[in-house]
Amino acid sequence: MRPIRIGVLLSGTGRTLLNLLEHTKGGKLAAEIVCVISDREGVKGLDHAAAAEIHSFVEPDSERTFAILREHRVDLVCLGGYLRLLKIPEDYTGRVLNIHPALLPKFGGPGFFGTKVHEAVLASGDRESGCTVHYCDGKYDEGPILLRKQVPVESGDTVETLADRVFAAECEAYPEAIRIWIGTSL
Repeated sequence: MRPIRIGVLLSGTGRTLLNLLEHTKGGKLAAEIVCVISDREGVKGLDHAAAAEIHSFVEPDSERTFAILREHRVDLVCLGGYLRLLKIPEDYTGRVLNIHPALLPKFGGPGFFGTKVHEAVLASGDRESGCTVHYCDGKYDEGPILLRKQVPVESGDTVETLADRVFAAECEAYPEAIRIWIGTSL
């Protein structure tokens, strides 16, 4: 079976891209990242794509984004810190995943990204956080959940310490979710 072709969409640092590259290059994931699309110019994630010699693009428009993905014959789209709402075309329904740094449906939706999520979790007094990998359905942080990983909220946590613990869970969860997707979709 050939490796699946992944397109990564990002808006910032590219930490999720680096994690997926580690898994694909290390043979831990039967996939290859064939293109990276950012909705913003000058972000660090594009530098990571260039260093890995992956075709990269800056494109804020959903329709043109999916044209690029089709051109690269992408099987699965993985959002990694992509902050723009995507209109998912019919041919990509069930083929777009997002990872969110909270246990959805809590702490999701417009405005809940990055440190804002962890601030909200800490302010709520919840004793558990984590990450959620879900199918994108054209709404912010909705769509069927594929996988969740929990982490404890510890006494004395700061936004940074909680974010670090959640990101460590994300690094395990996204490759695991992609393996699940491969097993159920191909």
